[in-house]
Amino acid sequence: MASGYGSFGSSLRDLPRLRDHRRLRESSWDRAGGNADFVTVHPGETITLADIRGAGSVNHIWMTVASMTGGQPESRDNDYLRKLVLRIFWDGADQPSVLVPLGDFFGVGHARSTNFASAPLQMSPQDGKGFNSFFHMPFAAGARFELTSECVEEDMRFYFYIDYDAFPALEDGLGRFHASWNRQVPTDGIPQGAETNPEYLFGGLNLDGAGNYTILETQGRGHYVGCVLNITNLRETADWNWYGEGDDMIFVDGEAFPPSLHGTGTEDYFNTAWCPSESYHAPYHGITLPGGPNWSGQISTYRFHIEDPVTFTTSIRVSIEHGHANKRNDDLSSVAYWYQETPAAGLTLLPAAQRLPRLG
Repeated sequence: MASGYGSFGSSLRDLPRLRDHRRLRESSWDRAGGNADFVTVHPGETITLADIRGAGSVNHIWMTVASMTGGQPESRDNDYLRKLVLRIFWDGADQPSVLVPLGDFFGVGHARSTNFASAPLQMSPQDGKGFNSFFHMPFAAGARFELTSECVEEDMRFYFYIDYDAFPALEDGLGRFHASWNRQVPTDGIPQGAETNPEYLFGGLNLDGAGNYTILETQGRGHYVGCVLNITNLRETADWNWYGEGDDMIFVDGEAFPPSLHGTGTEDYFNTAWCPSESYHAPYHGITLPGGPNWSGQISTYRFHIEDPVTFTTSIRVSIEHGHANKRNDDLSSVAYWYQETPAAGLTLLPAAQRLPRLG
């Protein structure tokens, strides 16, 4: 179908199929012909990166950012990846469908970057400073990308490509891409008190899922395609201090407990096993930041439902326990990625001061 999104896949087998759409790009190239191929975003400023008209589909984004000191990228603000906010609007909507701190959107939390490669998201050398997204993002009547700086002092140099295919029209049946950020710090666990370490980490019951940490909650029709989950281990102890006994629970279309999709543990949902403590990255799951000794400090992990999206007709709540039976008090934040039939309204983001990472 040459007039719209088409029936083409993205596999090597599909590459020979001839196509009629036009490939276009918005980028930060220097319009004066020089080498200043960036835009500057000042503290408190919102800039428009792209305002695309008509129908099309964004299928690659590359971005990098830094303040410049002595001609080299160097920032005095270690938290700028949480203070820069990416917003994306589809089809003329006045509310964003993507509302996420910049670093978190590209797959790693805690205002940090690191080298990793997954199918939809990547951070590229050195130290993960090149951010890439390969999520496909179709639109019927326009796309607008904005960047807001909530840095206090520094001007940031921002470089970007937004690559897309332009179509005469977009057929029905394609969802709009969404991403949202959430945080709870600390999670509402309980004190250990007189319990032994095994009693605290493994004891107790959860028979409703009500106190779980929420990764995504939305209304409408669509499918959930994955998340990034970040943990800062706030428990100070010399005892075995594994953070991840929490089960994942995904409630679809208002179903009661137990949900149809009930898991067995945090590392199990993220497709690892037995309390991992090393970095690992695969196309659809991985651990980008494994934490320190005894799982201390900052952890970041991802799971993408590319081959197994979770469909919903009226609503979905993606949740996970914070420790077994929600007993742990840690710092949890997350990005959820999903497609929805129409642009969702009402996404919110905590103020910058409430997004700043903790060291644990």
